[in-house]
Amino acid sequence: MNAPTAHRPALVLAVCCASIVVVVMDISIVTVALPSIRRDLGASVSGLQWTVDAYTLVLAGFLVLAGSAADRFGRKRVFQCGLAAFGLGSLLCSLAPGIGWLIAARALQAIGGTMLNPVAMAIVATTFPAPAERARAIGVFGSMSGLALALGPILGGALVDGFGWRAVFWVNVPIVAAALVATALFVPESRAPRARRFDPLGQLLVLVVLGSVVYALIESRPLGWTSPLVLGLFAVAALGVAGLLAHEPRRTDPLLELHLFRNVAFSSAIVMAVLALCGFGIFLFTATQYLQDVRGLPPLAAGLCLLPVGVLVLVLSPRTGRLVGTTGPRLPLVVAGSALALGGAAAAWLGPATPLPLVLAVFLLFGVFLGTVNPPITNTAVSGMPGSMAGVAASLASTGRQTGTTLGVALAGSAHGVWWVVAALGAGLLALALVGTRRRAEALSLPRPTG
Repeated sequence: MNAPTAHRPALVLAVCCASIVVVVMDISIVTVALPSIRRDLGASVSGLQWTVDAYTLVLAGFLVLAGSAADRFGRKRVFQCGLAAFGLGSLLCSLAPGIGWLIAARALQAIGGTMLNPVAMAIVATTFPAPAERARAIGVFGSMSGLALALGPILGGALVDGFGWRAVFWVNVPIVAAALVATALFVPESRAPRARRFDPLGQLLVLVVLGSVVYALIESRPLGWTSPLVLGLFAVAALGVAGLLAHEPRRTDPLLELHLFRNVAFSSAIVMAVLALCGFGIFLFTATQYLQDVRGLPPLAAGLCLLPVGVLVLVLSPRTGRLVGTTGPRLPLVVAGSALALGGAAAAWLGPATPLPLVLAVFLLFGVFLGTVNPPITNTAVSGMPGSMAGVAASLASTGRQTGTTLGVALAGSAHGVWWVVAALGAGLLALALVGTRRRAEALSLPRPTG
């Protein structure tokens, strides 16, 4: 059978939730440790950016591949490989003697992470076949992202204050070890009836495009935008895009379903995902350094200042999902875009002497933004899609979010007046929310294949 019934579905759900918590938390938990990493390892700003982006870049580049590999080789098997790789990467991060080793270990962590997030969702969906139970299980699973964002800065700050920055990595090891044992005992194996074929050239081109753009953005600060290296990297990225446009339409099972972008709503959703999470990436990288380096707060205090963001995500996300189901995605997206634009503009005026309550009020705007942006983006991406394409559309939206976070962290150290960049991203998100979710957006779409 492709989807055998789990004997203890609650334990399977708990294992999958633990996996998503460590994967998402390792984005936010590390940002609190960045100032300590810089002092201990003598890292540059670009080194700190790569510490975050090596993780998010790999997540973005291999997300679709990991899902198709799980469908082909077995979800339990790939999930176990992901746990092992993530745990080993975490251990190597905690032992890294220099920034280069840390960046490499972060990439290994992310390789494991790509095999956890989409695969865990598929395991949850097959473990709970009844629609009502599945909806509740997916709701619990989805709320773990907000929980991880809320816990990450606080746990990271406490660990850095008490044990040093290496503790934010080795804390993953016992969690992963327990998850590996529980997976072997309780998670059933399952496969898709028909797995998508691999697209190695498409995968390589995606990595070339993402890697070149991120490298160029990070190096533009020390080298300048007109540096031959920076311009050459952008040229390589452009060639990679041209290669994708030429190669992907010829594939039976392409890595990127380019014909989906003929749908106005879907295209808008992907662009909104990139803009929104780019703004979040800038906030995540810049806010913790502002709190610790500019205001002189210890790591735990800095983490507590970010708690309102995670709490709002945890509270607003499920309510936003219900609102999208009843009224559509436009209102939450308008709220998200407005909050991001206002938050960016307000943060541009923060300084070392700004009263802390005012700083927290500005951070609340980012919490409102993040708590209202993800459900409507996913809904916009999959609405109007054929049933056979809904999963692919949702995975591309997730890839867009990871890509946005990666680009945001890269921009955080390279752009002057970075908070105004965030405000501009919010304005762009607001404009697309008004255009991409119009009732006639689907009618404006070109015909798309349904096979």
